[in-house]
Amino acid sequence: MRLNLPTVVLPSVLLLASACIVEAPGGASAEQRKAATVTQIPALSVRNGANLGGKVELVAATVQPGRLTPGERAQVTLYFKVLEAMDEDYLIFVHVEDAGGRMERMNLDHKPANGLLPTSQWKPGETVKDEFSIYLPADANPKALNIWLGLWDPRTDARLTLTNPDAVRNDGKNRLLVAQVPVAR
Repeated sequence: MRLNLPTVVLPSVLLLASACIVEAPGGASAEQRKAATVTQIPALSVRNGANLGGKVELVAATVQPGRLTPGERAQVTLYFKVLEAMDEDYLIFVHVEDAGGRMERMNLDHKPANGLLPTSQWKPGETVKDEFSIYLPADANPKALNIWLGLWDPRTDARLTLTNPDAVRNDGKNRLLVAQVPVAR
């Protein structure tokens, strides 16, 4: 019996030791993490500073082009600095509205970082880049578009709370006004 004990115990110890260094299935690969994070924010970004739930800060955003023409697209890039690890997988909600209130709202809700890096895998200190595009129909005629956004949990339908509402443009409902984009005529 003594001769078999080390044979039984040794594989169990090795199995436990190797399980500690193997990434869990479904985790972001090193390539995905690299594609979804940045080390610097572009100089021509609109700075923001909105703190969402003490967990993440929207540090900046870019909209290219800076003036939208009906029938064309604009590329929006958001930069989120991770302040604290998150247990939940939040979605980014985006509401694009006519600044004058004459057009139906566009909902562009989506998984962050093109689905490469769920918020439950964000690491404190990282800056996560998220990109999406806005298409303005050719027959639309707003003077400007407001881009509102935030993070929300689709399971509970709860938004992360804006903790510094006096410091950023918002609607009092945990929606941030990231940009107002003029529309060319």
